[in-house]
Amino acid sequence: MQVNGAKEEYPALNRIRELRELLAHGMAAGIGVGHSLGITLESVEKGRTVYTLTPSPATANAIYTVHGGVLATLMDTAMGSAIFTELADGVLYTTLELKVNFIRPVKLDADQLTCEGRTINIGKRTALAEARVLDPAGRLIAHGTSTCMLIRPTDAT
Repeated sequence: MQVNGAKEEYPALNRIRELRELLAHGMAAGIGVGHSLGITLESVEKGRTVYTLTPSPATANAIYTVHGGVLATLMDTAMGSAIFTELADGVLYTTLELKVNFIRPVKLDADQLTCEGRTINIGKRTALAEARVLDPAGRLIAHGTSTCMLIRPTDAT
């Protein structure tokens, strides 16, 4: 929809509101990675999300550092959410490919990690995003990219 010659931003605002509601429901109901791992949404805007994670025993691997799968989950959450904010109402997504580079380990007693997810491209059938996990000093912990398949309401029938 066009308003005064510019694209209206309401679809993105609807998806941002929907994302916030879904995450709040999951936390209240005790379901999802937010509840089980402590991944929480810090900020969201069109094409960009920021999540945080405080290392805990729930995030441990066998050598008592944060499990790589937890970091990958944090990045997948941030990237998928960033993509979600740019999709039309009713369009869903699922991860097709996730690529992660781990730069340094994270101790379980480390301070809160921050993960920023950003969209790279939103196409008709797929979407691309990237994420970075940083420690409180701004050091890179991990970097990743994701390709997501877009599922339109007409595809589900």
